[in-house]
Amino acid sequence: MNKPFPELDGALRQPSLLRRLAAMVYDGMLIAAIWMCVGMIFVIGLNDGEAVSGPLFQSTLFLCTFGFYAYFWVRLGQTLGMQAWQLRVQTIDNKHINLKQALLRFMMAILSFACGGLGFIWMLFSANKATWHDSFSETQIVLLPKKKK
Repeated sequence: MNKPFPELDGALRQPSLLRRLAAMVYDGMLIAAIWMCVGMIFVIGLNDGEAVSGPLFQSTLFLCTFGFYAYFWVRLGQTLGMQAWQLRVQTIDNKHINLKQALLRFMMAILSFACGGLGFIWMLFSANKATWHDSFSETQIVLLPKKKK
């Protein structure tokens, strides 16, 4: 069962594509740092200082990347990049997403990128401003209101 997010004053709006991309760039830098740490562990700890490659290493990077997104999306509704840009991922009815939705969202986002970003550009023409991975996983990204000081 997904727990609901606390109610906010006013209606939540859909963020622009540019804001979404800015959050992805921020998260991309964090993912790169995680990959470097994983690479260091493989090179120093498991491969005696030699370069690493192969399916085990690639699978580990993939799982670490999914783990990063799944943890933040399911637990908090926001990655660190999303927090910086005041975005949140949620179900259509304002609840936390579950692990299955996170996996569907993650895999479809990869497909969206693989098609030259078409899955992201789709939101510019969609009536509800949804990307492919939003629609497929039955989730949405919302723009949170600025916090009052």
